[in-house]
Amino acid sequence: MASGTPPTFRIPLILLAIANLVLLGMRLWPWQDVFNLPLNGATGIDPGVALVGSIGLLFWMGNTRNNATRAGLSSGALIGLLGGVLLVAEVLLTAQPAADANHRAVLLSRALLAGAALLWGIAGYRGSRISNDATLGLLSGAWSAMTSCLMACTAVLLEMFQASPAPVTTDPWKQYEGLAIGNAATQSLVNSLNMGLTFLLVGPLIGAALGLIFGLFAQSEK
Repeated sequence: MASGTPPTFRIPLILLAIANLVLLGMRLWPWQDVFNLPLNGATGIDPGVALVGSIGLLFWMGNTRNNATRAGLSSGALIGLLGGVLLVAEVLLTAQPAADANHRAVLLSRALLAGAALLWGIAGYRGSRISNDATLGLLSGAWSAMTSCLMACTAVLLEMFQASPAPVTTDPWKQYEGLAIGNAATQSLVNSLNMGLTFLLVGPLIGAALGLIFGLFAQSEK
């Protein structure tokens, strides 16, 4: 990287995504048992596919020599670290027993999610101001969200390791139906996998949308 060129933090983010993929593979070992999870194994496979897709997207988005774009992505990554702290706190809060039944915990969880989303919008605003183009606001918001969501995914995976191993039966429908059918360990595993997948898929989309909206607002101020 040339002197004075803003860093996009592409390599650290790709390494984090790879680390998440390794953690996921370790947690789901032996892999042939993944097909006993709901949806013929898609519950366990989809997060892995999403992580591989994130690696490709990070490589593509961060592979730019335009200084304005690099500056926008750099700012988005740094703001995304703050958003990631909020999402990690939300994951830890959700993991607490009876958190769903605690009204204050639910409100705090929503506030943490909203705070992270607001930071992604701010990343889009800053990116748009840097380049005088709302398009970079979209990219900065998405980049910021990907940074945050990869951190949250790491927290989810580490929480999964703390839980007891999920017994596997030959009938995935009996393992989990969402109505207390099957064992609690398997339901906890499925819930965690779904949460991680939601972060990986929905988070960047929200970040891109808010980044564009805040970017357009930044341009309208001019």
